[in-house]
Parts: sequence; structure tokens; C-alpha cells
Amino acid sequence: MPKFIIERNIPDLGKLSNGELRDVARKSIAVLKEMAPRVQWLRSFVTGDKMYCEYIAESAEAVREHARRGGFPANSVAEVKATVDPTSGE
Repeated sequence: MPKFIIERNIPDLGKLSNGELRDVARKSIAVLKEMAPRVQWLRSFVTGDKMYCEYIAESAEAVREHARRGGFPANSVAEVKATVDPTSGE
């Protein structure tokens, strides 16, 4: 299945407590269980006003459906075409 990067614009996200972030994660996991195996969450990165999430999914629409069901924004959903890391230059 393809990999996707999702950008979520959420004002003051970086100010949420660990408990509040845990609650968001639990909501996401509940929706993922309903949608399995169509969508899998790998990890997310939290910044001041955004969250960048890495997913494996059957389609961009499945990612957007997860966002709708969970009540999360999905401001941008982009399919990953390749990955590059320090070993790529070896």
C-alpha cells in the first residue's frame, strides 16, 4: 500500500499537554480499528500549529475518510513517491 504524509493545521497544537495528545491519539486509534486494514498510522510530528503524520493507506481518500471520522483536519494529503536519507548518498 502507498505511504502518505498528512499536514494538519491545528492552532496552538504544540501547547497541548501529553494527556491531551494521548486523547487525540486514542480517538485516531479507535477510528483506525474501524477502518483496518485500509489505513495504518505510522507516526506523527507535532510543531507549534501543525501536525505531520505518516500513514500507509489504500488511497488518499481513505486517509481523508479517517480524518472526517475522527474530526481531524487533513489540510494536505500527499502520496510519498520516494524517501531519501543519509544512506542514499552512499
